[in-house]
Amino acid sequence: MITLQGKSVFGGIAIGKISIYKRQQNIIKRYHVDNIDAEIERFEAAKQKALEELKDLFDKAVLEVGEANAMIFDIHQMMLNDLDYCESITNMISTENVNAEYAVGKTSDNFSQMFASMDDAYMKARAVDVKDISERVLGLLTNNAEQKIVSDGPVIIVADDLAPSETVQLDKSKVLGFVTEHGSSNSHTAILARTMNIPAVIGVKDVALQKYDGVEAIIDGFTGTIYMNPDKVILSIMKQKQKDDLAKRALLDELKGQKNITLDGQTIDIYANIGNFSDVGAVLKNDAGGIGLFRSEFLYLESEDYPTEEEQFSVYKMVAQNMAGKKVVIRTLDIGADKKIDYFNLPHEENPALGYRAIRICLEETDVFKTQLRALYRASAFGNIAIMFPMIISVSEIKRIKEILEEVKTELRSNMIPFREDLEIGIMIETPAAVMISDLLAKEVDFFSVGTNDLTQYTLAIDRQNQKLERFYDPHHLGLLRMIKIAADNAHKNKAWIGICGELGADMELTETFLAMGIDEISVSPSFVLPLRKKVRAIDVSKIKEEVLSTL
Repeated sequence: MITLQGKSVFGGIAIGKISIYKRQQNIIKRYHVDNIDAEIERFEAAKQKALEELKDLFDKAVLEVGEANAMIFDIHQMMLNDLDYCESITNMISTENVNAEYAVGKTSDNFSQMFASMDDAYMKARAVDVKDISERVLGLLTNNAEQKIVSDGPVIIVADDLAPSETVQLDKSKVLGFVTEHGSSNSHTAILARTMNIPAVIGVKDVALQKYDGVEAIIDGFTGTIYMNPDKVILSIMKQKQKDDLAKRALLDELKGQKNITLDGQTIDIYANIGNFSDVGAVLKNDAGGIGLFRSEFLYLESEDYPTEEEQFSVYKMVAQNMAGKKVVIRTLDIGADKKIDYFNLPHEENPALGYRAIRICLEETDVFKTQLRALYRASAFGNIAIMFPMIISVSEIKRIKEILEEVKTELRSNMIPFREDLEIGIMIETPAAVMISDLLAKEVDFFSVGTNDLTQYTLAIDRQNQKLERFYDPHHLGLLRMIKIAADNAHKNKAWIGICGELGADMELTETFLAMGIDEISVSPSFVLPLRKKVRAIDVSKIKEEVLSTL
């Protein structure tokens, strides 16, 4: 038996044979072409086919993992349509009289090297995306079929890494789990694996992949351990662990309709995070009490131009109606940093995470902001909508927002358009600055929602997408937990409620801490709602509160 260690992406036990994921290699040869126009047409045809495939992948991913996680394929479509990328290819064909395959391959190398050399983490990540879209075009030009799983039964996939497109295209009926040598726990593939409930382990170093093809193996997704050719003892232990895990999942279904109440009677709201209307079904299926974060920016990312008031109103209204009176917290436009939209014409920034983003854009582009606010207020007449503003760092920003809100409400009243006058407004706590003045901010709003992803990044001064810094990235850092406690105390002193909407909400190791702090609401991916409910119902806050708070 050989034991390998990696990093867990999603818990669960997979037992079966290893299947090495072999990609078709696109062999590129340079040759002279006489008919330049015909060669450019070959590229354009392949590009168009690739765009169609990416659109199909987006639709498939939406059904399997929701709108938010499917957006990577929308980004790939935008990159494939990028003018600089396309002109580089067509210019090379025209000026050097070379074949389309060579021009695509050379452009891919040039652009990926350019992105990889940049200091900005977001731009570095685009190097992989350029390679991905280029390989898709090359596969179409060379008639190389996409990789399929060749197996009579379900297998454990082993690969150096898996691109998001490869993960989505896997035949799920033939996949027990996957193991990769590379990859980050915050990568798109890792997120997809968690959403699809596929046991997965990444970062398994020094794996001679080929020699394990066909070998019996076990993935322990809870510990990040892989057992090759397991002995009878380990096989027996893992089969029992798998049985116990499946039994626990079955028990979760029995929690539907139950209250989120601790053993000592403390109640907490458990809501769900979504990216679009298509995710509402998962919210209802998992019995979430409401929607704690609706990322409205995906309406903008999906569109080729600014979404109209009517387009936005239609979506917000449908979500509100389908939630049938349950609270729906909609975050206003949050673009910039790692979310780029061409038609906004945002300037290049050396450090976009600290730049022109979120509410800063909205307070400058007030016409865009007011269009969204009108749609939100109109939709509030059809359900229990609350509005949340991202990246707030000052009281003056809230006061300016309130002025704009009054302008919008005055317009709606003058046009006899109904809306909820008692609509709640809140802000995201995402920066140390917001935490330190949370006593002042709480006087201006109805609620806080802690965006733990950005708050962790800004507090630790660490880009969580940077694999080199993973060992320094500590989401349980005492400094971060103390900040959340400060925000919670200040919210409650000023009669505001406070929730958690970042990834830490689903971290069961922190549930007791959040309950001891008095957090009122936790919003997680729909699939985490019932496991979190189970955790909450097993806690006696009165017994652990003093001990937990003494550590902060």
